[in-house]
Amino acid sequence: MLSKSSYLIFIISGVIGISFWIGFNVNLLPTEASINAPIYDELFKILFIIGLILFIGMSLLVVYSLIKFRKRKGQIGDGIALEGNLKLEIIWTVIPSIIVLFVGLYSYNIYDRMGGMNELNHDHSAMGNNSEKIWAGISQSNNNLSLIDTNIEVSAMQFAFLFNYPKGDFISGELHVPVNKEISVKMESKDVIHAFWIPEFRIKQDIIPGQPTVLNFTPTKVGKYPIICAELCGPYHGGMRASIIVEEQSDYENWFNQNKKDELKA
Repeated sequence: MLSKSSYLIFIISGVIGISFWIGFNVNLLPTEASINAPIYDELFKILFIIGLILFIGMSLLVVYSLIKFRKRKGQIGDGIALEGNLKLEIIWTVIPSIIVLFVGLYSYNIYDRMGGMNELNHDHSAMGNNSEKIWAGISQSNNNLSLIDTNIEVSAMQFAFLFNYPKGDFISGELHVPVNKEISVKMESKDVIHAFWIPEFRIKQDIIPGQPTVLNFTPTKVGKYPIICAELCGPYHGGMRASIIVEEQSDYENWFNQNKKDELKA
């Protein structure tokens, strides 16, 4: 006959085991298509597993309490008066504290690996006016824009994105980029606050009027992905979408050469 402690250890182990299995085998996120995606997904899985452990554990505890402390047939009056349990209070204070500390430190590590702690002193000579103050988003990419493979200017307005390719002197309604190359987008809003969100890349950056922002990323998977405005910007906010098309280098060069100004074709 197993003791109460053995049953408790068995149940806790089962809850943790089930939570880890679900966390690593049930994928709730869209496909990974940038170098940032696997890093972000690590954090999501850990938070998902912690949430599952708490949810399943608390659900079992509630069910146990409903059965254990239910009113018995013929019982008159209230149940046993219980007041204070120092051991229990220490447990439910220490365990959440450890979880919060772990999540905080792990989140900082993820943020750092995604480039959030990189210096923001970018060289903006590749994108025009050097005296212009430009803000930087999270990026693992090179801080020197002149060394980045592709520089693109993004204009956000109610209710569309426009993409300017300075080297080709043309504007496109779709964002075309080569795969496995560093991309830098300088984003500006023409009216209200917008957001540049690509779920498959795990990147989202607010675009604030009067505050040009540079965001760098590296796509890793060929395909067509949605660009969504994730900041409420007006009555047609839900329709403010565009597409990013990630292509092989040769396909991207063909598209670029077909669209660039005739005087630049040589």
